[in-house]
Amino acid sequence: MNRNLRLVIDNNKKEEKQKYFFEKKELKIILNLYAKMVSKGSWKDYGLSNSNQQVTFNVFRNASENACFKICKNFKPKNKNLKYLITDTNGLILKNSYDLNSLMININHLN
Repeated sequence: MNRNLRLVIDNNKKEEKQKYFFEKKELKIILNLYAKMVSKGSWKDYGLSNSNQQVTFNVFRNASENACFKICKNFKPKNKNLKYLITDTNGLILKNSYDLNSLMININHLN
């Protein structure tokens, strides 16, 4: 008996690579809103940040200020309603939803 033999089991399961960013349709929704708010003069700049837990679209009224609020996508939410969030600069949740479109409704009152 050969003791150098090993049993290798491969179930051909391909691990899905996590996408740690907004999907194309999500980014389109956010950038369309951004364009409208820039044309109104409410928003001046934006920034993006990401980690393995969430990606954030930061909204600025002026380029030199802190973000006035953040649109976040959680990759591993504890609750399905916490998938998309709008938070203030201190991390306080202003709005939350499982659907980005419903989250973007009436966002004007946050300004």
